[in-house]
Amino acid sequence: MFEIKKRPQVIRDLIDLATYIAQDNLDVSDRFLTAAEATFKQLAKTPALGKLCQFLHPNLADIRQISIKGFNKYLIFYRLTESEIDILRVIHGARDIEAIFDNDLEV
Repeated sequence: MFEIKKRPQVIRDLIDLATYIAQDNLDVSDRFLTAAEATFKQLAKTPALGKLCQFLHPNLADIRQISIKGFNKYLIFYRLTESEIDILRVIHGARDIEAIFDNDLEV
């Protein structure tokens, strides 16, 4: 089983997304956070579950994505190493994802 490593930005992403969802429905916000954690655990067992992204920038070539179970518009972006899953971001799929990563190229 792989270790899950969440970058600090992932925590900010989850808080921002949950806060946004909570404006409409607090229960759905709680379910979103629970589903995100369940998806992280699922990745720890089956890391290749997500599909490889097709970003243009070479620094982004090995990033994978998977949607949060039950919240398909919300995507988890991660890299696989020998021993861990490096969670990079959690982003709503309607956003310009490649531009977000281009602005953050130390990923």
